[in-house]
Amino acid sequence: MMRKLILSACLAGVLSAFAGSSALAAESVVLAPVPALDAPLAKAHGTETAILSGGCFWGMQDVFQHVQGVTQAVSGYTGGTAGTAHYDSVSTGSTGHAESLKIIYDPSEISYGTLLRIFVSVAANPTELDYQGPDEGTQYRSMIWVENAEQRKVADAYLKQLASAHTFDARIVTQVEAAMPFYRAEAYHQNYATLHPDSPYIALIDAPKIIALRKLFPGLYRAKPTRVRIASNG
Repeated sequence: MMRKLILSACLAGVLSAFAGSSALAAESVVLAPVPALDAPLAKAHGTETAILSGGCFWGMQDVFQHVQGVTQAVSGYTGGTAGTAHYDSVSTGSTGHAESLKIIYDPSEISYGTLLRIFVSVAANPTELDYQGPDEGTQYRSMIWVENAEQRKVADAYLKQLASAHTFDARIVTQVEAAMPFYRAEAYHQNYATLHPDSPYIALIDAPKIIALRKLFPGLYRAKPTRVRIASNG
């Protein structure tokens, strides 16, 4: 797995060799347009859920933990069964699961469509089929798991809008499907990027996403991430 290979490549030379390209990646991300169809902001505080898949959940979680209005972002697995919802099995790419993120958000502060806009602009590349960056396999596919008819309507409309506007140079491959059971990932995967900022993988692959988030969405960027609470027994 490329993620493990990068994690083992801890030489200073590796970091310096990729530093320039990582910074360039942050500068060249695509700012997707505002969704033409979106759910209006709620009048009262509450919480709703969005589930997204788009590559390694370390980076996905890191991005949305820095988004204002997100109260919790949990790494996990969805698309397969409970019996295979653990890292060693999912990593084989044969379980049907995708590394995913369960986002709990306040719809009075941020809309579902805005979450999708951040998703395709910063968190994941919607043109990469069964991979994201250096990570390959069906477990890294790009998915929007809708929880209700309103989410499906917004998601379908937004992907069509992006395709019609030719926002990206390549064909959008992100799929929209009905939400399946979400299984929380192991404790050591939670808050991984915020706890291990010096990890070569995090520094090279995920840190540029936070730079891009701060640059493209300054009004929604939160400097202090909202971490997942982990039980003392793991």
